[in-house]
Amino acid sequence: MPSFVVQKHAARRLHYDFRLEVGGVLKSWAVTRGPSLVAGERRLAIEVEDHSLSYGSFEGVISAGSYGAGAVLLWDRGTWEPDGDPVAGLAAGSLRFRLQGAKLTGGWRLTRMLPRGRQVSWLLIKASDAAARPRGAPDILEECPLSVVSGRTIEALAADAP
Repeated sequence: MPSFVVQKHAARRLHYDFRLEVGGVLKSWAVTRGPSLVAGERRLAIEVEDHSLSYGSFEGVISAGSYGAGAVLLWDRGTWEPDGDPVAGLAAGSLRFRLQGAKLTGGWRLTRMLPRGRQVSWLLIKASDAAARPRGAPDILEECPLSVVSGRTIEALAADAP
């Protein structure tokens, strides 16, 4: 099965990079408030450039002056299974899929919003299933802030930068 990765990225603004392996690359979205396990809660996901598959294992600090400068923590990773053809789903603006990660599991949906400006905006939405949490439940981002690889916080990772 293809891979997925979520990288917590302390660039100019803290956000989470959500990446799905499709067609030999990581299709990528910057999720401003991070993914939510609350069923039906919509999280803005701005489509960004594709990344190489090798970038899916990156954890470290991107140096100042470089694109995306800041600390990048590997927050979650695993495999994903599309509901149908993922290329066709993305082209149509609606992709349903299942995640099997350390933190994110179950059904999800990416839905493209109507165009406004230069950015292509999507909504990342958790499906109502056994992996969903009710409103008011602890936020997975606060409950599980550590790297799935190093067990470190984003602050500890940033502090180690030269």
